[in-house]
Amino acid sequence: MLFRDERWADGTPCWVDLMVPDRAKAVEFYQGLLGWQVEVGGADTGFYGMATVAGRPVAGVGETPPGQEGMPPAWTTYLAVSDVDKTVAAVTEAGGAVLAPPMDVMTAGRMAIAQDAAGAVFGLWQAGDHYGTQVLDAPGAPAWNECMSRDFAAAKAFYGDVFGYGFGDLSGGGFVYTTLDLSGRPVGGLGQLPAEAPADVPSSWLTYFWVADADASAARVTELGGQVVEAPVDSPHGRMVAATDNQGVSFRLMAPNEQSGKPAGWAD
Repeated sequence: MLFRDERWADGTPCWVDLMVPDRAKAVEFYQGLLGWQVEVGGADTGFYGMATVAGRPVAGVGETPPGQEGMPPAWTTYLAVSDVDKTVAAVTEAGGAVLAPPMDVMTAGRMAIAQDAAGAVFGLWQAGDHYGTQVLDAPGAPAWNECMSRDFAAAKAFYGDVFGYGFGDLSGGGFVYTTLDLSGRPVGGLGQLPAEAPADVPSSWLTYFWVADADASAARVTELGGQVVEAPVDSPHGRMVAATDNQGVSFRLMAPNEQSGKPAGWAD
């Protein structure tokens, strides 16, 4: 596996965390599915759990804060920025909204929560002591982040304006999708929600996690109380599974397949 010990470039998905009503239940599910070790912080962190692979942080697990019990449980993708305050100003100028203003997280960094012009929620992370995800290309590590939007054109304009992304069109056969590129390299994706998506499905960011075996992991999802929404299917990028956890939160799994091959540095 590969490790990263430096800040991520601005605009790169650098961290994901989960906020749910029952943190302990989430920890049990994801430890059983992804092999994480989760170290829970003290009261000063809100008992935030740091999920690790090979002793390195890959994701966070937290509990819905008091007074915000109506907040939908979800995985949040954080985009790296060098100046949170400057970026939230750009968010509003581009037609988005700031849901949680910039705040310091002790010495770990500075963060904000925002919403794009089509309603998808995401985080901003200005690294201090905590750079974000430190493990790449290994089971349990984040594999990909994408925004599936109800207004593709508005979202594309928003992310281009705020983060300066280039775009690599992968659309075809009624499927509208582009990569979000930095320095000519894809760091995430943006797609149009399909017409058949239920009306109550909002624009949202999705997180994919690496697994060694997509089919075995899909079976494990149901054993742990989650649900497989879309059975494993092969793509040029890997074998994919769409699922929800034991509190109804959507996520994706991805395993290397013959088409994709194993990423450089892959370790089962």
